[in-house]
Amino acid sequence: MGHGETVDNGREQTPGLKKAVASLLPRVNAQKDQFNAQDITSLVWAIAKLVDNGQEQASGLNEAMATLLPLVKVLRDQFIPQHIANLLWAMAKLVDNGQAPTPEFNEAVARLLPHVNAMKDEFIPQQIANLLWAMAKLVDNGQQQAPGLKKAVAALLTHVHANKANFTPQGIANLLWAMAKLVENGEWTPGVKEAVAALLPCVPPQKDQFDPQHIANLLWAMAKLGELVELHVVTSTFESLLCRFSDNPQLFQQDDIVMSLWGVMVCCARLSLAPNAIKNSVLEKHMDDLLTRLENTSPDNEKDQQIITMAAIWLGRACPIIPHYRTTISKPQADLRNQLQSRMPSLKIEQEKSLNSLPPVDLLLPDHNMVIEIQGPSHYVSNDFKITNGSTLLKIALLQKSGFEVIEIPVNQLCSQNSMKLCIDQIKARMDIPPQGHGCVSPDIGPVEETNVTADKKWQSSNHGYLAAEENPEKQTDKPQKRKRKKRQ
Repeated sequence: MGHGETVDNGREQTPGLKKAVASLLPRVNAQKDQFNAQDITSLVWAIAKLVDNGQEQASGLNEAMATLLPLVKVLRDQFIPQHIANLLWAMAKLVDNGQAPTPEFNEAVARLLPHVNAMKDEFIPQQIANLLWAMAKLVDNGQQQAPGLKKAVAALLTHVHANKANFTPQGIANLLWAMAKLVENGEWTPGVKEAVAALLPCVPPQKDQFDPQHIANLLWAMAKLGELVELHVVTSTFESLLCRFSDNPQLFQQDDIVMSLWGVMVCCARLSLAPNAIKNSVLEKHMDDLLTRLENTSPDNEKDQQIITMAAIWLGRACPIIPHYRTTISKPQADLRNQLQSRMPSLKIEQEKSLNSLPPVDLLLPDHNMVIEIQGPSHYVSNDFKITNGSTLLKIALLQKSGFEVIEIPVNQLCSQNSMKLCIDQIKARMDIPPQGHGCVSPDIGPVEETNVTADKKWQSSNHGYLAAEENPEKQTDKPQKRKRKKRQ
């Protein structure tokens, strides 16, 4: 048994173990010429395990890695599929534990990734799951530009459907988490949709085999993927998994609870935005229970504070936390604001305003109780501005729950002066101000449909439906009032 496996099995890190590790690491450099592909893989894997179990300060560890990584380039043609999977997993684990990627590290990753595509038919299910997890971790730690990464991800995704019955519960949880994390970081691949659809039906039958971290990861992943997953699938899967919280509440750590709370909120948000949806009291009860379990905690990171605040707002509960939000004004946002102000000099416009302790909105028209959100690529699952992600759905639902009219504008609809003018005319129509200039809206803007966004639709409004020309817009008084809203699935 290696030292990495010893600590991984929960053995206490005795002074003797630490001394043995410290004495062995310097020998890596001395014997580097004698290592074969298996030796290198085992050593890198063991070092990753030691770091993952608190040995990152071990003397000689960085020097050992600096010795091993160039050997990956030298022996790259001798690695078998198991070596490739273990090496990339170990390297992802190292950066996930704070190891700064060196030039040698980056080159080793670049040398290994083409082998994933070449050996894609030889990986077993566990290796497929580990590799996709590793790539998600690498991307999440700044390795998006690694040569061959996109091809490697695409190659592995094609094998998820064929192996869906052979993944363990941990493999299923890791795969769904990895795909959601890749999407979150802008690494959209068409195979994601098919892979997610293949894996989700495997979750309910194995619900009793997922541990607390798996459950939290599954809830987070399904929520993050937003409209990519059908709403009825999300709600039924959530209900089956959340029962585990009620059965064994003591098993869940604070991080698991926070992740799950966010996931449940997104599910409730999707229900509130969907047409003819029935309020799910079961999910809101779970949200309330999860929030209650966090009442006496003092999270020190901004994301957790924001999640707890949003949950309290959703449930109408008091929240002692005042979250901090970072603000950024994008060029499309500034351009739209300037154009709006130019066309309507008396219009009051505020930017990056936090309303009721919610995340800041792009533009607020306070006199009209209206919020305008310019949605860039990070607000969507796919790269075609069609499938909205969970974070965006939650923000829109919370704003509407607070009584604001929300207009969403995909940033790709602000790419020309003509589209900008049309957009402003649509906003003015919502405010019941007669449009100026060319007057008429484009004839290809039809009624709001209750389906996912299509290329023909121009702008979103109200309950996540696209802004459309209305023949008889509702007459407004001087006092802001809630508008009739069209919902979408």
